[in-house]
Amino acid sequence: MTKPPHLEWHENDMPFSPEFGDHFYSHADGRLECDYVFIQSNNIPDRCTQNDQFSIGELGFGTGLNFLETWRQWRKVRGESQMLRFTSFELYPMAVAQIERALEPWPMLAELRDLMLNHWDQIAIGDAVEIEPGIVLQLQIGDVTQTLPQWQGMADAWYLDGFAPAKNPAMWGEDLMQALAAHTHPKGTFATYTAAGWVRRNLQAAGFDVTRKKGHAGKRQMMCGQLKATDQLND
Repeated sequence: MTKPPHLEWHENDMPFSPEFGDHFYSHADGRLECDYVFIQSNNIPDRCTQNDQFSIGELGFGTGLNFLETWRQWRKVRGESQMLRFTSFELYPMAVAQIERALEPWPMLAELRDLMLNHWDQIAIGDAVEIEPGIVLQLQIGDVTQTLPQWQGMADAWYLDGFAPAKNPAMWGEDLMQALAAHTHPKGTFATYTAAGWVRRNLQAAGFDVTRKKGHAGKRQMMCGQLKATDQLND
């Protein structure tokens, strides 16, 4: 198991990474930001019920907040035989105590958090774990510039939630966005809180149509989009 990240705890017990100089979620409300930026902008509630299996990829697992909120909403809409597979790329998986402290503001996630943490010994070494029937979580642990190109899976939707591009540029680079597109199902989507111009250009160069829209809680803009069809890429 890798060494947990060194964290500082700021006002209202917000986890902060001194290495990357950034917080792990929004000051406004990380759970609501997750819903607005990642779940709704990828249209997860509708899309994940259209097929027996749906796959979400994420860059930056962090506290697990995005996974847990997605799982909470998926429980409400899932069909009997449907499966959600959530794969997250993470360099430093947190320790159990760090996750518990970071997620304390959201009691509606406590049950799911505890179910996840019951399997944390396996999850934190990279095992794919079916936490409850139909929900599979796996961490791809290590440098994402190496682990994503080597990944054998494909995603229907991506949550791009690494630390801010200015603070962690490697997680948003052109080569990584190309690898992201190569591991996206046709017409797969992405969403991210950032609207940085160079990130947008990297996504477009990788084959994504990119849309900018109003950001969460007063943030001016965010981005979402869809992988172009093969015939569009060849135009």
